[in-house]
Amino acid sequence: MRTRPGPLGFRISPVDMAGLDWPRLAATWTLAGETGLFDAGWMSDHLTDASREHGGPSLESITTLAALASRVPGMWVGVAVASNTFRHPAVLAKSAAVLDNVTGGRFVLGLGAGWHEGEHEQFGIPLPPMVERFSRFESAVGVLTALFSDAARQPPGVTQEDPYYPLRGATLEPGTVRRGGPPLWLGVARPRGIAFAARVAEGWPMPGNRPGDVAFFSEKRDEIRRAIEAAGRDPAEFTFAAQLTCGETDAELREARGIAEAMLRAGANHLILAVPAALGPNGLARMAAEVAAPLRESIG
Repeated sequence: MRTRPGPLGFRISPVDMAGLDWPRLAATWTLAGETGLFDAGWMSDHLTDASREHGGPSLESITTLAALASRVPGMWVGVAVASNTFRHPAVLAKSAAVLDNVTGGRFVLGLGAGWHEGEHEQFGIPLPPMVERFSRFESAVGVLTALFSDAARQPPGVTQEDPYYPLRGATLEPGTVRRGGPPLWLGVARPRGIAFAARVAEGWPMPGNRPGDVAFFSEKRDEIRRAIEAAGRDPAEFTFAAQLTCGETDAELREARGIAEAMLRAGANHLILAVPAALGPNGLARMAAEVAAPLRESIG
């Protein structure tokens, strides 16, 4: 079994979610699984439409992925990226372990510090200042790593001091199928985050609110590569995931294919191809035929 997803993934665009509902999403994923073109299916993690300041449709990512996994048998599934502000990391670890078992070890856990002010305000979820928010994010990664370790598979479990999420003889039973837990992809963009991801992560997904920005992807990819090398790790073992939204018209699909090819030239080794929610299965079918199939042929 591969230790990470292959080159092509799909998703509903996190910045174009108007019209999203369960029947449309389920039908889209079912069709994606039937095409045989995609290696992974992705969800964003928002409580509202991320393109709006307040409100709009969104389906909670963890439960939705668990419901969708059976529609894409043999494929990887992932969340890019979960907001650390939404869940205690121990609860996230338990959810991740379920998805890891459901998929036979083909679940990618993306994690970010959290950013969308409107959805936090709407639901009364604290969004600390950035310095504290990132410290909590680092602590959460430490908790996840501890709970995915061999020591947590049975008593006495793991104990570690932490200012935000201390553990006291904590176990994660049953453990994950994938030794060490799901691949951890960190959604970061600033120097402190890049240095952290270079030390502890297995991948980096470019932000969902910057789809198709080749220059941004290339710049951050180079920064992360340098940081990985400085940390004494091999960049070839790291996944750089680019994201782009594919539209509906012939011109939009041609443009998307060109952007995808540019992302590959810029060093992406995983492409997340998104379609607007309102297009549903028809949009996925056109994207698969006009963008994913030619890319699959050229990638090999």
